[in-house]
Order: sequence, then structure tokens, then C-alpha cells
Amino acid sequence: MAAFDFGVKVDPVLFERLINERYQLNVSSYLHQAWELFKEHIGEFVGFTLITFAISSLTAMFHSVGSLLFSAIMASLYAGYGIVTFMLLSGQPIQFNDFFKGFNYFLPLFLASLAGGMLVGIGLVLLLVPGIYLAVGYMFTSFLVLDYRMEFWQAMETSRAIITKNWFAFFGFALVLMAINLLGCLALGVGLLVSLPVTSCAVAIAYKEIVGFYASEW
Repeated sequence: MAAFDFGVKVDPVLFERLINERYQLNVSSYLHQAWELFKEHIGEFVGFTLITFAISSLTAMFHSVGSLLFSAIMASLYAGYGIVTFMLLSGQPIQFNDFFKGFNYFLPLFLASLAGGMLVGIGLVLLLVPGIYLAVGYMFTSFLVLDYRMEFWQAMETSRAIITKNWFAFFGFALVLMAINLLGCLALGVGLLVSLPVTSCAVAIAYKEIVGFYASEW
């Protein structure tokens, strides 16, 4: 997929079963698998996370433009965790530059990040609950873009529809991820070098376990 392709419209029939039937989350399993992947490739994950921290700091220097730059760049960087996790779960060897393959999906990921951030922000300001609902509901958006080359709005709505079926379980999952990253912050920030990749991988693993892979290459 070229970086500035909008993505494609995917047949919604592919997701009818997930939207109409119940499924179970196994948060402890997702975290355990994520931890094992992290341990096996600790150098790559920590190195990439350091790069994301550095880029985040640089974008902050641009003041008013910084938030837009942050959204544009970080959406693709976050997707790198998903791509590498997908490859490892599929038994494929990885190289460090695979973490940057999220930029191959730059435009739909950026638009999803921008639109999702605006909608969640509006929901939080107005009534709080709608913002929390959408923030949880959009958890699979980037993975649907990666896996189906899906255009951003359909990815957002498909993620929301799938997660709504078991929203409270996902809300609990999100709280666990937030708690882990909070502990990472409290450990002088150094803990984020572990917590951020582990929690990011855990969400990608949840996607794989619940939705399954559509593509074989990302």
C-alpha cells in the first residue's frame, strides 16, 4: 500500500459474525504473549521505543503545529508495534526497519487518528461518557487499516461495532493497559521502555485472537 492511498472499502459481511455474536477476551493471555514477544526481541522493541520518545520530544518543540505533527507521525509509529507483532505471531522473521512500515499506511492512519481524536475530545468535553465509549471503541482501528488496507472511516466504525459487542470487557482491558503504563511512568519513566511496547503488542494480539488475520503480509 502506498503511503498516501486512502485505503479501500471492505465488504462488511466479513465482520457480521463478530458484530452479531459474542466472543471472549483473555487479557492475561494477551499480556503474557506480549511479554514473551518483548523478551525475545527486547533490543528491537526498546530501541524503537526510544526513537518514538525522541520524535515525540521533537514534535513538541513546534508548539501549535506540534500536536498535528505528533498525530501525523505517531499514528504510523504506533502501527509499527502492530506490524511487528503480526509478523512475529505469523512466524515471520523481523528486521528493525519493519517497525517503520506503518508509514506505508500513513494517510489512512493519520486521518483515523485525527478524526478519532476529535470525536473522542468532543465526547469528553460534552458528556464524558461518549468520549470514553469512543476511545475504547476505536482500539482496533489501526489494525483494521493494516490488515485490510481499509479506509479510515470504515476502520473506525468497524472497530467500534466489533468492540461494542463486548465493550465493558474492553473497557476493563483498557484500564489494565493504562495501569501498566502508569507504573511505567512512576518507574522514573524508564519503565515505559517496557510497558509501552508490551501493552501495544497486547492490543495487537487481542486483535489477532478476536478478529483473526486477513492479510499475510503487512
